Amino acid sequence: MSPLLRPLVYKENHVTELQRHVQASHEPVYYRLPRGKLYVKSYYAVFAGTMAFTLYGAFSLIRGKPSTQ
Repeated sequence: MSPLLRPLVYKENHVTELQRHVQASHEPVYYRLPRGKLYVKSYYAVFAGTMAFTLYGAFSLIRGKPSTQ
């Protein structure tokens, strides 16, 4: 086998270690993995931002343009 492909093919299997870590934890499922809190909090931030811009756009459409008379 090529020396360049060797690190990609012969990798350690960490599934059992992760399974023990996840099953031993008593946190919610989405917080159990190592970067779970980062993923959930970044999702909440993006969701809040998009909802804020959506509400701003909806209210600006409802309010309409000021009349120029």
